[in-house]
Amino acid sequence: MHLMWFRNDLRTHDNPALSAANHAKSINSQNLTSEKQPVNCRAIYFITPKQWQQHDLAPIKIDFILRHLALLKYELQQLGIDLTVIEVADYSAQVAALIQYCRDHQISAVFANSEPEINEVLRDKKLIDSQLNLNLYESDVIIPKGVVLNKQGEMFKVFTPFKNAWLKHILNNNFDCQDNVQAIDEDTLKTIEHTTNHFVTTAPRQDSSQWPLANKMINHVLPHFYNNKIAEYANTRDIPSIKGTSGLSPYLAIGAISSRLVLLKLLQHEPLLLTQNSHPSFSWLNELIWREFYRNLLFHFPMLCKRQNFKQKFQHLPWPNNPDLFEAWKTAKTGFPIVDAAMRQLNQTGWMHNRLRMIVASFLTKHLLIDWRIGERYFMQHLIDGDLAANNGGWQWSAGTGCDAQPYFRIFNPITQSKNFDPNGTFIRKYLPELQDIPDKYIHEPHAYLDRMNKTADYWPAIVDLKQARAQALSFYKL
Repeated sequence: MHLMWFRNDLRTHDNPALSAANHAKSINSQNLTSEKQPVNCRAIYFITPKQWQQHDLAPIKIDFILRHLALLKYELQQLGIDLTVIEVADYSAQVAALIQYCRDHQISAVFANSEPEINEVLRDKKLIDSQLNLNLYESDVIIPKGVVLNKQGEMFKVFTPFKNAWLKHILNNNFDCQDNVQAIDEDTLKTIEHTTNHFVTTAPRQDSSQWPLANKMINHVLPHFYNNKIAEYANTRDIPSIKGTSGLSPYLAIGAISSRLVLLKLLQHEPLLLTQNSHPSFSWLNELIWREFYRNLLFHFPMLCKRQNFKQKFQHLPWPNNPDLFEAWKTAKTGFPIVDAAMRQLNQTGWMHNRLRMIVASFLTKHLLIDWRIGERYFMQHLIDGDLAANNGGWQWSAGTGCDAQPYFRIFNPITQSKNFDPNGTFIRKYLPELQDIPDKYIHEPHAYLDRMNKTADYWPAIVDLKQARAQALSFYKL
């Protein structure tokens, strides 16, 4: 009896651990031959509310996970595998529960996909040290972590050389992917949605139903994106009022969709893309490679899991961390429309456009001088696509403390960013209806218009002077 242990890989397609668990090698008593044959296989998943809380999982992400557990349970049933879902407090309790489960059900081997985060690595080591027959595979990246290295055999610390080496490796070696997605009709998907609440948990949940299940995403949304949107991605990706992105990040974050499958289908659509950096669709492929870069960083530099600055010279920066300024930022009351609209999008929907993530992160760390870790944690507590590697990488990039970061002296001006990427204020007005009647010319700086017209509006004053805040930031980072 084999056990497939699902963690951050909630899918049956392109899942190497599941494939191995269901068709593992059977060696005869004389150890003379080995062949692949079907075996009896069970599956298990642990809900860990205390651990999720410690890792700042957003309630909307928890709901998204549980919805995909329902989908996973159905897909496994089609393969003749039963999924058991058990709630335990944390990883420590998870270790004890897994060992006991294996004893109770005479499990001879456990199969799982590895996770690079430090707590997860230590948990797996504890299980292996206990003599549990744990077999680990890799499913969260396209090229195995640790393969793409520089000439010194070390991890790249700048993205572009990593990207070039990554592309070269793919071209020379290709990559493995099992395109075995199950076809599920719309009525069945609706039935699956209704079974989500069958998972009883003490963990907080926030409705994620605006995001379709992964099966629909793969079979309908992703093909539509490739056929109709990806060619314009480079032109629309930074415009928050346009739905120009793929929306894949939540699915990649919980492993409901394989990044290898995403690339496979992209290359089926654009077969020569790997060698055409100037192709309009390449900028979207670039985002996939950024994901690979950040996950490799986490693998090579475990201290990032402890939220240390990649650039150690910034490790002891005396961040002022003014609580009133942080409160204004997180409650969308900074007085800068693009920042406030972005934070409302996050607070109301559990998602934020990537350009806006850079704007609000730069504003928090450089204009307000608040430690990036505080902003990073707030993001994780609210984002449906919260992912430690990407979140850490993005925040350290914005703060200027990370690998291949935006230098500390480059500071996003929120008004300039607003004019560049939301010129008519379409996005701003969507989330700040109190500015609905402000003319386009003044939408990025409404205070000037209100003062000039001697009008009042339900909008708050700017919490900092941008010129003064910039000067303070430059002085602060030079300490």
